[in-house]
Amino acid sequence: MAVAVALAGVAGGAQAQQTAGMRPGVSDTSLFAPLQLWPSPSAVRLGSGAPGRAYWQNRADYNITAQLDTARKQLRGELRMRYKNNSPDTLHFVWMHLEQNAFKSNSLNSYYYPQGSRFGARGFEGGDVIDRLNQVVGTRTVPLRSRVNETVMKVDLAEPLAPGGTATFDIAWNFLIPEHGADRMGREGSLYELAQWYPRVAVYDDVRGWNTEPYLGQGEFYTEFGDYDFAVTLPAGYIVAGTGMLQNAQEVLTSAQRERLTRAARSATPVRIVTAEELRSGAARPRSTGTMTWRFRAQNVRDVAWAASPEYQWDASGWEGILAMAYYRPSAAANWQDAADQSRMSIQEYSERWFRYPWPQISAVEGPISGMEYPMLAMENRSEDVYDLYNVVTHEIGHNWFPMIVDSNERVHMWQDEGFNTFINTFAEARRYPDRGDQMARAAQERRIVERSLASPTAVPVETPPDRIPPAALGITAYYKPSVGLQMLRQEILGPEAFDDAFRTYIRRWAFKHPTPADFFRTMEDVGGRRLDWFWREWFLENTSFDQAVGRVQARSAEGGQQVTVTFANRQRGVLPVRARFTFSDGTTQNFDYPAEVWGTNQREYSRQYQFAGKTLTRVELDPEGRLVDVDRANNVWTAGS
Repeated sequence: MAVAVALAGVAGGAQAQQTAGMRPGVSDTSLFAPLQLWPSPSAVRLGSGAPGRAYWQNRADYNITAQLDTARKQLRGELRMRYKNNSPDTLHFVWMHLEQNAFKSNSLNSYYYPQGSRFGARGFEGGDVIDRLNQVVGTRTVPLRSRVNETVMKVDLAEPLAPGGTATFDIAWNFLIPEHGADRMGREGSLYELAQWYPRVAVYDDVRGWNTEPYLGQGEFYTEFGDYDFAVTLPAGYIVAGTGMLQNAQEVLTSAQRERLTRAARSATPVRIVTAEELRSGAARPRSTGTMTWRFRAQNVRDVAWAASPEYQWDASGWEGILAMAYYRPSAAANWQDAADQSRMSIQEYSERWFRYPWPQISAVEGPISGMEYPMLAMENRSEDVYDLYNVVTHEIGHNWFPMIVDSNERVHMWQDEGFNTFINTFAEARRYPDRGDQMARAAQERRIVERSLASPTAVPVETPPDRIPPAALGITAYYKPSVGLQMLRQEILGPEAFDDAFRTYIRRWAFKHPTPADFFRTMEDVGGRRLDWFWREWFLENTSFDQAVGRVQARSAEGGQQVTVTFANRQRGVLPVRARFTFSDGTTQNFDYPAEVWGTNQREYSRQYQFAGKTLTRVELDPEGRLVDVDRANNVWTAGS
C-alpha cells in the first residue's frame, strides 16, 4: 500500500512568499490576499451575506390599462403607480425608466450597437411619448416637472417623500412598437410580444442610491417588486398570454376553454385549451368582431409582460396546482406541442432542487424573440427541434429564479442571473434528456468552451458590466464562465452537499430582495464553511488563466520500495485543486487529491514526498478525468524514462 508523506514546498521561505505575491514592503498581490468586498458589512447587509435587521427596499404597485392599435402598430396606456419609500432617506425626486427611448434616432443604443446587430435598434424611429405626468396628493392632481436623459427620466416630486411615505403617480403614454425590439420584445405579422412597455420606477437601494444605468439592449433590468393589475384591449380575435392570472376568463374564453383550463390544472399531461381546429373554424374566440379586454393580476413580481396573436394555439398542464402553459402558432406546432410539458418539468426541477416556484402559472410563448424572460412569461422562437426548444424553454423559465425571485442588478452584474441560470439549466437538461448527457457531461462541455476562450483577445472578467462586454464574448463571460465556476465550486472545492446547502440558503435569504455579488460570496463562505477569496478573485474579478503541470519527479530506491518526490507546477496565475493519478509498474493506480489552498504560500510549485513499498512509479497524470480547467494538457503527464 502506498503511503503519502507531506513535504514542504521546494521554494524557501522568502522565495515562496515572493512567488505568492508577498514581497517585503509590497502589499499582498497574491490570489489568496483578503478580498475587500463591497459593500462593507452593516446592519443592512451582514458580514455573513444575509440581509440584516435594517435591510430595506422600496416597493411599487401598478394599475395599468393599455390599448393595442394593430393598424398603427402603437400602444397607448395609462397607469397609476403607488411608490412606497421604505428607505431611511427623504426623497425629493424619483427616476423612471422609459426603455422604448432606446429606439429613438440618435439614442445611445443607436451609437453603441450596429443597427443590424442583435441588440441594435435597426433604424426604427420610436420612443416613449409622455402624454400626462401627474402626482396625486390628497384630493389634488399636480402636474410634475421632468427631465428625460436617454432611457431614464428624472421626476421632481410635488412634495418631499419621507421615510415610510407613499407617492401616487398618474401617467399616460404611448409608443410605436418596433418590429425588432433589441431581441427583447417586438412584433412579427399579427403577433406582438410586449415588454419594456410602461414607465416604471428605477430602484433606489442602499448600495448606489438611484440606479440610473441606461437601457442599451445587451444589459437587462433592475426593478422593484410590487403587485400589478393590468388590462390590455385589442381586437377580439386575439389570444393573450401575460404575467399573472387571467381575471376575466368568462369574458374572453369560451365555456369549453374554461373547462379545459380547470382540468389542465390537475393534469400531468397537456390539455389543448385552444386547438388548431378551433382556430381554423373560428370557434377559438367567443366573438371575432370589435375588441376585447384581457385582465391580469400578478402579485409580488418585479415586472409584467404579455404576448398576443390571433393564431395562438394554447396548451396547459399542471404541477402541484401550478399551471404550465404554452402558446404557439400552428406553423410551430411540430416542436411546440411539447412545450407545455417542457414548462411543467422545468418548474418541477427547479422547485424540487432549489426553491419552490412561488407563482400560480408559467407561460412559454412562441414568437420572433430568440429567448427572453419575464415573471411567469418566457419568450422563445420556434427552434430547430424539441431538444433545442427545451434548452431555451428551460433557460428562460429558469430566469424566474434568477433574477425574478433573487432580484440582482442585471444592468451591472449580468453573471449573477445569466450565469446562475446557465448552471441550474444543466440539471434540468439532463433530467429531461439524459440520453444526451448527464449533468456532469453537460458541465464538461461548458468547461471545454471556457478553456478555449481564455486566450481570446475579447476575454474580460466575469464581473464586467454587460454593456461593456464585447458582444462576441457575452456568452462566455456572462453565461458559461460563471456556470463553470459554480460547477467546479460544487464538485471540486466545496462538494455537492455543502454547495447545495449554501446555494439554497442564498436563494432563501435573498428571495424577493436585491442581493449584490458580495452577498453571494459571503453566503457561500458562511454556509459552505470555506474562505474563498482566491476563488472569487480568479474566477469572477480577474480574467485569470489556468495551467497545471507535472514539474519534476525524483525517485530513488528505499527499503524494498521507492521514495518519490513529485513537484506539481502551476504555470498560470489561477489555482485549482490538484488531482493526480499515479500508475505503477504492476498496472495499479492510486489517486492523490489536494485542495487549492496548497498553493497558498507558493503559487508556482507544490512538492510532496511518497513512499511506495514493492512498487515502481511509471506515470503521473494531472486531472486525468478532465474535471478542471486547464489550457495546456500536454504538460499534465510524466512517464518514467521520458
